[in-house]
Amino acid sequence: MNKYKTNKTIFSLLQDAIEGDLHVDDLHKTIYATDASVYREVPLGVVYPKSSDDVVQIVQWANEQKVALIPRAGGTSLAGQVVGNGLIVDCSKYMNNILEINPEKQWIRIQPGVVLDELNLFLADYGLFFGPETSTSTHCNLGGMFGNNSCGTHSIQYGSTREHVLSANVVLSNGDKATFNEQSAQDFKQKCEQSSFEGNIYNSTYQLLKHPRTQELVIKNYPPTSVIRRNTGYALDFLVNTSAFANNNENFNFCKLLAGSEGTLAFTTELTLNVVPLPPKHKAVVCVQHNSIAETCQANLVALSFNPTAVELMDDVIIKMARQNPIQREQSKFIQGLPKAVLLVEFMHHDSEELQQTIDAFIAEIEAKQLSHYHCTLYGPDVSKVWNLRKAGLGVLGNMAGDKKPVALIEDTAVDPQVLPQYIAEVEEMMANYHKDCVFYAHISAGELHLRPVLNLKEEKDRELFRTIGEESAKLVAKHNGSISGEHGDGRLRGEFIPIQYGQELYGIFQQMKAIFDPNNLFNPNKIVDTPPMDEYLRYEPNQETKEFKTYYDFSSDLGFLRATEKCNGVGYCRKSEKIGGTMCPSYQASRNEKDTTRARANVLREVLTRSNLENPFTDERIADALDLCLSCKGCKTECPSNVDMAKLKAEALQQRYLTEGVPLKTKLIAESPIHIRNYHKLHPLINFALNTPIAKHFMGIAKQRKLPKVQSQTFNQWAKQQPKQTGKTVLLLNDEFSNFYDVDIAKTAYQLLNKLGYQIELLNVTSARTHLSKGLLWKAKGFAEINIKKLAQKLPTATTPLIGLEPSTILAFRDEYIDLLEGDLKQQAKQLADNCLTFEEFFNHEVNNGTISQEQFKAEPTTVLVHGHCQQKALIGNNDLLALCQFLPHAQVIEIPSGCCGMAGSFGYEAHHYDLSMAIGELVLFPAIRENQHAIVVAPGTSCRHQIHDGVQTKALHPAELLYQQLK
Repeated sequence: MNKYKTNKTIFSLLQDAIEGDLHVDDLHKTIYATDASVYREVPLGVVYPKSSDDVVQIVQWANEQKVALIPRAGGTSLAGQVVGNGLIVDCSKYMNNILEINPEKQWIRIQPGVVLDELNLFLADYGLFFGPETSTSTHCNLGGMFGNNSCGTHSIQYGSTREHVLSANVVLSNGDKATFNEQSAQDFKQKCEQSSFEGNIYNSTYQLLKHPRTQELVIKNYPPTSVIRRNTGYALDFLVNTSAFANNNENFNFCKLLAGSEGTLAFTTELTLNVVPLPPKHKAVVCVQHNSIAETCQANLVALSFNPTAVELMDDVIIKMARQNPIQREQSKFIQGLPKAVLLVEFMHHDSEELQQTIDAFIAEIEAKQLSHYHCTLYGPDVSKVWNLRKAGLGVLGNMAGDKKPVALIEDTAVDPQVLPQYIAEVEEMMANYHKDCVFYAHISAGELHLRPVLNLKEEKDRELFRTIGEESAKLVAKHNGSISGEHGDGRLRGEFIPIQYGQELYGIFQQMKAIFDPNNLFNPNKIVDTPPMDEYLRYEPNQETKEFKTYYDFSSDLGFLRATEKCNGVGYCRKSEKIGGTMCPSYQASRNEKDTTRARANVLREVLTRSNLENPFTDERIADALDLCLSCKGCKTECPSNVDMAKLKAEALQQRYLTEGVPLKTKLIAESPIHIRNYHKLHPLINFALNTPIAKHFMGIAKQRKLPKVQSQTFNQWAKQQPKQTGKTVLLLNDEFSNFYDVDIAKTAYQLLNKLGYQIELLNVTSARTHLSKGLLWKAKGFAEINIKKLAQKLPTATTPLIGLEPSTILAFRDEYIDLLEGDLKQQAKQLADNCLTFEEFFNHEVNNGTISQEQFKAEPTTVLVHGHCQQKALIGNNDLLALCQFLPHAQVIEIPSGCCGMAGSFGYEAHHYDLSMAIGELVLFPAIRENQHAIVVAPGTSCRHQIHDGVQTKALHPAELLYQQLK
């Protein structure tokens, strides 16, 4: 198949036949070479179909050219399901529409690219939701859930996806369309008599499964029904136990087979799903802490006797890794100390008193059996914190520094919960024999635990253990009549071990079933059946060297730049849309292109830096292309459970490229603009005129639609020198380039406000290096950081004197980038000074809490305030202080706009080739929210945000200091 890799004519035939997009460039092949698994194989390219008709054309083309097709949605599979050397068919970009709903009959018809949480947001208006819930619900697609037969946290109540799929529209391997749904015995017989390819599938399946030996093998070898998570191989048991083969009233439905088939049998283009009423409003989670995994397994059996809606487990490794993430650290505060494991037991009820009675009875039995050293119960909104922490479990494992990582291996096994204690004991014994640590977490209620041995797959020895442990664990599962795969599928990881569970004869029947549906082995070959050895096509090569790079930023906590990129384990939290919320990743939210995710950028950096033969691999154009649309919003620094700081990685990558290729003139002009303005401020009338001429904009690469910020005639520093000295508590005000030259009126207002509130103000005049940081001129930024930290150290008269910043991105640099840029004593000094560097909002709330500022100093006028937080502020410290400042005003109705990045991001939105995307980002949430509240006051601390709001909706947004000054008595 690789012979087609460079044949442009063949691919042009496909592009001409479809409405969707086709990419066969090296960048896209690099991005799609991996998923969330440990596997890697470079595909021929990726195609984004727009409709089922496109899929038909793709299938027909693939048959003609003998090219394999690999269906893909969110790319969150953990067993290598969407890795291969064929053509990736990604349905997530276009085929993501909700098509029809019938609330009375409780079903909904959708395309496969619909995201689970977005579906449930839509269904909530009807009092409904889709029962199965995965930990990747913010970004996983229903097509992928169908392909893997996903279950999720509440599987003991709602089962798996299989139980909720009523029908599926598919494209068969010959290009025919078909609909699979319930068939009575008579209907099934008629289907078998059809002369079409679909009819042949029905008839051949009947001939295969009616054989007594086949039915005997299915009855004998499939796990008992007490193992509710049973997803190994093909679900033949759900077919033979229907009226087509048995004397019962259970209708036949091929959807039962397609669920969990990993796209190997047919290509799904639509799904009709059963949906269920929203759960009871009263809910609580009892968090039970344990000293051992064995103790947790026993407590799980106690919990199950009280009919919980979910029981989940997290071990100490997950907890430690979560505490390294600012968001998850906050979510995990209910955990006391560092227990070996925490059992999370959820109860729901329509009656709050009965709910509490159940909780009390459960706790009483846990205490009576001495199965916990500490427990607590969380109610209401706090329940979501617990589940958000649990959902982040897979992602936070990327925080483990170094080449040893918790590897998805045993991680999907399921056994009867009654035998789970014995099974886990044997797993622990096996891991002890190999002197390997193992992470334990997930769905203990269903007898399924995600068990992740800590291995270094770059080392030959651990690669051998990868196979050995995988095979031994499969034998252990078979011994306990469990399922090797509970919900994450077989893919390449477990396909080789299916005969251990089912035997070779039944495995042969799986191969026949694949041949019935897909005689040319077109759909996702080498998954489930006929898989290559499970230790081939791994992401890392045997004894692979981890290249070291001399960097300007300090990456020592990640053990180097390359390992910082390897923290991305591919789970794809960066694929959240604006409907779900959050800042990460604005360019993906607007474009819905995989290449614009943090995951894709990390993939490209890892792949190129690992495999490139260039003397300076940072000059590879794939890196430039992947990083171009990163807005450096820093949302990934905290929202990504693995804390992949792409803004930091991007800046370093740009600097490394400049070492060989030099700094482009346009880049240099933007980065150095604060210095030029400072040196030539007297020429401000000429500067303001010249920079906004079409010629200058074209020369600098600025969009013609933009008007560059105006340099003010009097600098803030000049104005401040003319002000009389005040008495009161001394504070330092950061006079950065934005306050000094552009936002002078805002700086004046803040100065006057602080004066009237009783503060004496001194200025710290700096060039912040923000423009240099955004453009990757780190060597220059480092110099400014050194100067600024020395200045600050000299200026602070006491340890309690704050440095107040009006522009979030410049004051937060003292707490973020400066520390990473500096070395030795200056780094330590920067760390010590960081706590004194406060945003204006942080300082104000600190003084309110101390009683220094009171509400009596402000007017009590009713007002509506719309709040948009700066993206870096939201990422690094959150919006709470900004909201609290606005809510402090008497009678203020404060509405937080649920926006991420505004889209301007410093110079990004000004640049001509970014303009359209910049405005598209603004249109996601920010602009519509302001239009809907035309009479509200809009508050935005960031200078870029205020300019974007002005350009997007012609509204003047106020800095928080301006808002307070207006309301001052």
